[in-house]
Amino acid sequence: MAFAPKPLSGLLYQGGKLIREDGRSAGDLRPAEIVPHFISSAEGSALIRLGETQVICTASVEEGVPQFLKGMGRGWVTGEYSMIPRSTETRTAREVNKGRPGGRTMEIQRLIGRSLRAVVDAEALGERTVWVDCDVIRADGGTRTTAITGSLVAMGLAFQRLREMRVMHRIPLKDYLAAISIGLVGKELLLDLNFAEDSHAEVDMNVVMTGAGKFVEVQATAEGRAFAWEEITRMADIAKPAIEKLIDLQRSILKLDLPGVGLPSTVIHE
Repeated sequence: MAFAPKPLSGLLYQGGKLIREDGRSAGDLRPAEIVPHFISSAEGSALIRLGETQVICTASVEEGVPQFLKGMGRGWVTGEYSMIPRSTETRTAREVNKGRPGGRTMEIQRLIGRSLRAVVDAEALGERTVWVDCDVIRADGGTRTTAITGSLVAMGLAFQRLREMRVMHRIPLKDYLAAISIGLVGKELLLDLNFAEDSHAEVDMNVVMTGAGKFVEVQATAEGRAFAWEEITRMADIAKPAIEKLIDLQRSILKLDLPGVGLPSTVIHE
C-alpha cells in the first residue's frame, strides 16, 4: 500500500522510500556550473554552483614561501575557507569576531590545501605561495567538496594568467582534481548530499580524486552507526563517475591537456 508523501525530519518519504527533494535519483549530481573570472582583481577566480551550494574561489600568487621552504626552490599552496553570515538558513556569526577560526574551519582549510598540493608541481611553481580563498555564499551541503572543485579552476586560471605574463614558463599543474560527498541516508546511499540529507546521514563520506582516477583523500565518518569496508568501496564506486563529470566541467574551462600525476607539467615552447 502506497503512502502519501510526508515530510519527516526535513526529508520526504513515499511508500517507505526516500524521495529526494529535487527529484534526483540516488546517484545523481545536482546541477553544476562554474563561472570563471568571477573576481577580476584576483589572478584566478571562479564561482562554483552545485545545486543551491555556491562558493567563490580565488587564487592569489605571491613571491616567497613559508620559512620552512626558503631556499629549497619549491612552492607552497594553502587554503582558507569561510562562510558569510547568511549563507545558512539562520545567521552564522563571523569567526573573526570570535578571535580565531573554529575547529571545523581549520579542518576544511587543511583539506583544501592538502588536496590542491597533490596536483601541483612544487618545483615548477618555484618559491611562490598560492593562497586559495574559498568563501561560501550559500551553504546547502557539500561546501568543502564544492570548494575543492572550484579552487582547482581558480588556481589553473591564475597559472594561465601568469604564464601569459611570462612570469611562469610552464603551468605547474600535474592533473585535474575534484571532490564530492556521499552518504548513507535512510538505508540508501545518496550522492551529493544537500543540507537536509547530510543532517540525517548515518555515514558521511567526502571523496577527493584526480583526473587520473587516483584518490587524494577519503574522509568517511560514522554519524549514526558503524559501517563495513564493503560500504566504503560502494560509496567510492558511486563517487568516481560523479567526480569524472566535474573534471570534464573543469576541462571545458581550463582546456589544459594535463598529463597526469608524476609526469612533467605543461611547458611553453618559446
